[in-house]
Amino acid sequence: MIESVLAGLSGLVSGTQYLFSQGLPNMVMLVVGGFLIYLGVKKEVEPLLLVPIGFGCVLVNIPLSDLMEPGGLLRIFYDMGISNELFPLLIFVGIGAMTDFTPLLENPKILLLGAAGQFGIFFTLLLALALGFPELEAVSIAIIGACDGPTAIYVTSQYAPQLLGAVSVAAYSYMSLVPIIQPPIMRLLTTQKERTIKMSTAKKTVSARTKLLFPIVVTCITGLIAPKGLPLMGTIMLGNFMKECGVVARLTNASQNEIANIVTLFLGLAIGGTMEGHAFLKTQTLAIFGLGFVAICLDTVAGVCFGKLMCALSGGKVNPLIGAAGISAYPMAARVVQVQGQRYDKKNFLLMHAMGANTGGQIGSVMAAAVMLSVLKGMGLI
Repeated sequence: MIESVLAGLSGLVSGTQYLFSQGLPNMVMLVVGGFLIYLGVKKEVEPLLLVPIGFGCVLVNIPLSDLMEPGGLLRIFYDMGISNELFPLLIFVGIGAMTDFTPLLENPKILLLGAAGQFGIFFTLLLALALGFPELEAVSIAIIGACDGPTAIYVTSQYAPQLLGAVSVAAYSYMSLVPIIQPPIMRLLTTQKERTIKMSTAKKTVSARTKLLFPIVVTCITGLIAPKGLPLMGTIMLGNFMKECGVVARLTNASQNEIANIVTLFLGLAIGGTMEGHAFLKTQTLAIFGLGFVAICLDTVAGVCFGKLMCALSGGKVNPLIGAAGISAYPMAARVVQVQGQRYDKKNFLLMHAMGANTGGQIGSVMAAAVMLSVLKGMGLI
């Protein structure tokens, strides 16, 4: 009887024993999880994602909890929406429902900045391959450069799920650090004269029919060019079509709010669940963060340089700073351009032009992922 009681009581301390015997990686990740929660709560850095990710990280690193074992809570979330790519696609519907493509449609040539802003993805892909990462892992790492969390999660969960935690945290961390990462690069690559260029306000008006047809046309064209990426582009354009058609307000509102919020919660917890210490703390993780940083810096460099080219070709009518908004961190990248422009001229308003480039970056990042997936399909790798 006494032995049974002692055996039962020993079960109460087995977790603590594990933590202090072989749980050093778990202790480190408990600190990491706490730090993510701190960033989300205290610093308000991407709180909707970092709080559930951090909490999921804490949960999975408490020894013997088995939350990521078959039947465990976090494993259920993971199987429910990440292993089958459902969660990121549902978030894309919400993003589409929240996005206004009017600035892009008023000045379509700005879409080119969204294309230039994806350069870092492809350079980082080559760099990751050169460092010895397998093809599918290299693609998943390079997509951090899209500066688009749902796209990174979609690609990684499908082709390199073992990297999901590191890629997701890197993608959202760098998205939140755009106001810190981009300005020094923008200043380095532009002159004082270029930064003070004032762009004329677009006088064109976009018809309701154009805005209605845009998501359908984009879906069809990109689907034909890169069909493997159609789930990404199709869902974001579905959300935008619902917004523009105006007859499904309940679905649009649900996509923007209830669905997006619930999915974000489950998604964050499931991602946190992939951050178990023994699996997460590897040299590989540091390499992923390093390559992701390179990708986003190169995106900015390419965008600003292309902006300088447009400035030259237009006779000085385009402010090169808006090229930095050609990434998918929406609308943060556009706000960074506005702040930087007004830093050198308080009367310079670049926000709407930057919003056009930023929405172009959203399309560009999804298109870049779609192209890579279709190329891999063509190579027989997926």
